[in-house]
Amino acid sequence: MKNPESTFKRLVEIVDVLMSENGCPWDRVQTRETLKPYLVEETYEVLEALDEDHPEKIKEELGDLLYQIMFHAKIGEQKNEFNVGDVIDSISEKMVRRHPHVFADSAVDTPDGVVEQWEEIKKTEKNNQGQKSILDNIPKGLPGLQRAQQLQKKAAKQGFDWDKIEDVFAKLDEEIAEFKEAFLNGDDQHLQSELGDILFVLVNLSRFKKLNAEEALRQTNNKFIQRFQHIEKEVAKRGKELKDATLEEMEQYWQDAKKI
Repeated sequence: MKNPESTFKRLVEIVDVLMSENGCPWDRVQTRETLKPYLVEETYEVLEALDEDHPEKIKEELGDLLYQIMFHAKIGEQKNEFNVGDVIDSISEKMVRRHPHVFADSAVDTPDGVVEQWEEIKKTEKNNQGQKSILDNIPKGLPGLQRAQQLQKKAAKQGFDWDKIEDVFAKLDEEIAEFKEAFLNGDDQHLQSELGDILFVLVNLSRFKKLNAEEALRQTNNKFIQRFQHIEKEVAKRGKELKDATLEEMEQYWQDAKKI
């Protein structure tokens, strides 16, 4: 493995060149706004590499994500706001501050205790002192299921939670009934709202069982892709196109894919 200090220094130098007056025309014109989609895209590509558990791909995708961070740090430097050194110093200080059980004399020896201590320390930090609600620091840009889980988790810590999972199942039945009623009555105006209520309750179910709702849906999406691609492959083997295959045929290939 290579020396992190020397390789990081080289990366800093590369970014400096690319963003310089004589550097890359594309890099030089990027802004915080134009880079947002790439930051999201690279994050999801890291997740995909982690799903595949492919070390070489993980290494490459982490590098792409790191470059996005370097990009934003350089823009901050050009604006005379901060540089990559300040970014690193900021996270270093934060990690030491939020781990007093490691770097100071706090006594916490369980994962749950660490999380509780972390949240208490966050409340005292400058960026969080102006909050009017405990929900204010949950990013609005999170994927819907992930944000719902974070919102519920925060509220539950304040005692706003179901007593038992059976209550959540009852609420799910209630929300499904409301969705069905809106559907049968042709109440399209409220259908989306009712569907959102169902999804929100499903997130509650996942939280009760300490499951990650966003990750669960990601895994199911990947599973669907694999099984549908099996259908495509089997249909093509028989010299046909999907539009020519019957639903019964495709269902059989789907069941075959499940066995695989």
